[in-house]
Amino acid sequence: MGIFTPVTTLEGDAQFDAYVARPEGEASAAIIVIQEIFGVNDGIRRKCDNWAKAGYVAYAPDLFWREKPHVELDADVPEEFQAALGHMQKLNQDQAIRDIEATIRAARAAAGGGKVGLVGYCLGGRLAFMAACRTDGDAFVAYYGVGIDGLLGEQHAIGKPTLLHIPTADGFVPPDAQKAMHDGLKDNRHVTLQDYEGLDHGFAAETGQRRDEDAAQLADRRTADFFAEHLA
Repeated sequence: MGIFTPVTTLEGDAQFDAYVARPEGEASAAIIVIQEIFGVNDGIRRKCDNWAKAGYVAYAPDLFWREKPHVELDADVPEEFQAALGHMQKLNQDQAIRDIEATIRAARAAAGGGKVGLVGYCLGGRLAFMAACRTDGDAFVAYYGVGIDGLLGEQHAIGKPTLLHIPTADGFVPPDAQKAMHDGLKDNRHVTLQDYEGLDHGFAAETGQRRDEDAAQLADRRTADFFAEHLA
């Protein structure tokens, strides 16, 4: 359904690719899907396609482009999982937020000046929270975002609705980090946290062994309802 399309950096000195899926009719709002550590792979592209079917124009920026463009890895293949960790460690996250901001501009233009929602997974969940603190997007969703407990000092800058999906048995976000998130964000009127008891990291992946079908459908319904409310 979609194709890779160039997006110009904020500085205007380079371009990077984003997978873009468009609805059949005119889109009045846009969704940016922020990749996991596995790149803009089939699962991320499917998420864009699903948003397009729901009537949004959807963008998934290739955030690893400065190191290696078009990374596509499989979480269920151990060697590829290790390679993905290497790409994550090389990513300049502050620069990635600037690329996300550039993608917001492109997506907003593609939606005729409409609102832009952001949804990220794993590393992308962390970046979605950072984007809520640093960008002019209109609504933000993070699935199993890693290291958000270390970003709580920025939460005062969140001015738009933000939703965090938190699996309680997340091997990458231990209980003390989850408690810090709940305690630190409980008084922030812009942020909602949803727990998923007994579930692990990656439960909403489109494909592969990590997916939990019932929980994925529940979280995705909540996300769809959230965007329907806040991007109208």
